Amino acid sequence: MRVGVGSGNPVKRRAVERALETNETVESIESVSVPSRVSEQPTGHAETVAGAENRAAAVLEADEYDLGVGLEGGVARFEGADGLFLVMWAAVDDGDRVGRGAGPSLRLPDDVAARVEAGAELGPVMDDLLDTTGVARRGGAAGALTDGSLDRADALAAAVAGALGPFVSDLY
Repeated sequence: MRVGVGSGNPVKRRAVERALETNETVESIESVSVPSRVSEQPTGHAETVAGAENRAAAVLEADEYDLGVGLEGGVARFEGADGLFLVMWAAVDDGDRVGRGAGPSLRLPDDVAARVEAGAELGPVMDDLLDTTGVARRGGAAGALTDGSLDRADALAAAVAGALGPFVSDLY
């Protein structure tokens, strides 16, 4: 099976590799730079899911893949919980059906949430806060917010594993 990951970000490819590491039918996992067709900083679950779905579909349009995988990080609120959360969604598309899964949700510190709600993107805000560059291509905000207990690749891998459900389980 040939799998395309709708991003040039090595963390997203690593997440898919982790989610599929025990699947013996996988021949290759390839990065495919495709647009999400959503905001640079998706806000809300619907926009974040749409970005993942758009990436997965665009992978299948780009080449002959058995599965297209789209991953999107965004920020959203949850009814009944205070604060703004980092959310992660994955979509897996085979051309006939789409599986969707979410990764862990992490509450953002109030000062970070305020900057994001004022229009800043989370990645650059985290870079500024940590006095570094490229956080999103390494441990991500998830790694920083959990002091390394959960890195971005592991968090995204959980979303991919959930999205793979309809393709690997007879329960669907």
